[in-house]
Amino acid sequence: MQLNRKLKLKLLRLYIKIVREKASPEYIARGWAIGMFCGCLIPFGFQLIISVPAAFLMKGSKIGAVLGTLGTNQITIFFIYPVQCYVGSRLLGGNLTIGAVKSALHDVFVRQDYEALFGLSGHLLAAFFMGGAILTAICTPLTYFAVKAMVKNYRKLIEARKRAKTLRGS
Repeated sequence: MQLNRKLKLKLLRLYIKIVREKASPEYIARGWAIGMFCGCLIPFGFQLIISVPAAFLMKGSKIGAVLGTLGTNQITIFFIYPVQCYVGSRLLGGNLTIGAVKSALHDVFVRQDYEALFGLSGHLLAAFFMGGAILTAICTPLTYFAVKAMVKNYRKLIEARKRAKTLRGS
């Protein structure tokens, strides 16, 4: 019960950060989409190095670019990366199983260094990026349109409240 409440509070805080940013809905959504793109496609640890400059170049929210990468984090990569590699392997004609992927990635997760990452097989790395490309193609547009809609809806709600308050005050 307590965990559920904490999760709701964290999601509410995240929602407030998204909708209260002082910029156009498109700007905010673009930043979040850039963050999601990097979070899905770029290996953990390199995401911010790419997402923040990309947000500058593409004129998107820097806050969104940073927070958007958090879809893949120290907790979710244990679920996302093996599935991503499995899907990528299947698309490349390979026959990696989820168990084989988890086993191969285990050393990377335990050691948490780039030597372990670069020691992976070429097929697994190709599968990672192929699966990441699929995940990116799905999540990036969904993020853009969801964030844009959230910001617009929030702003309409605030505007309606202001109008109602003005009418009551008259």
